[in-house]
Amino acid sequence: MRGCGPDGLTLAAAWVGVTSLILAAKGNVWAQFLMILFSVLYGVISFRFRYWGEMMTYLGMSLPMAVWSAVTWLKNPSAGNGSEVAIRRLEKRQALIVAGLSVLVTGAFYFILRWFRTPNLAFSTVSVTTGLLAAALTMLRSSYYALGCAANDLVLIVLWSLAAMKDPVYAPVVVNFAIFFLNDLYGFVSWRKRERLQTA
Repeated sequence: MRGCGPDGLTLAAAWVGVTSLILAAKGNVWAQFLMILFSVLYGVISFRFRYWGEMMTYLGMSLPMAVWSAVTWLKNPSAGNGSEVAIRRLEKRQALIVAGLSVLVTGAFYFILRWFRTPNLAFSTVSVTTGLLAAALTMLRSSYYALGCAANDLVLIVLWSLAAMKDPVYAPVVVNFAIFFLNDLYGFVSWRKRERLQTA
């Protein structure tokens, strides 16, 4: 156990993550650059607790997808406001591809995480699924990205609560994802409203 209080890394990750989500709710491209930084910080935090799935998901999937999303968002500004991204309707074909990919990745990661003896294997595996959905929908500029993120937040609240029971230094990560959850719900409402305005 490292101690009862939060450390600088978890607080920095919380600050960067919350700021990223506030900007994401507004469709601001800077959210993706902050998500790149958050992915690195969160990867290190996950490494310290041996949450290998979280580390691999954020460094190997969320970080590259945030880079890709940043490029996509920069190339697709809203006609009414150049500082925000143009929202795109999710097509049935894209939804099927994302769903199929999620099933394949989840199945593969279950065995990888089990081989690494990842703590809280079931929640770690589900987190891979929700994390992939959130990242893919963000990259596709769909308003449903926020629901994917909110689902991922709920899984991570459970995952890090279990970690905080063993070491209280991880308690700020739980608070971080609780704030993420509320902000992602706001993000969904905000994006749906802007989607209606952009298509009007």
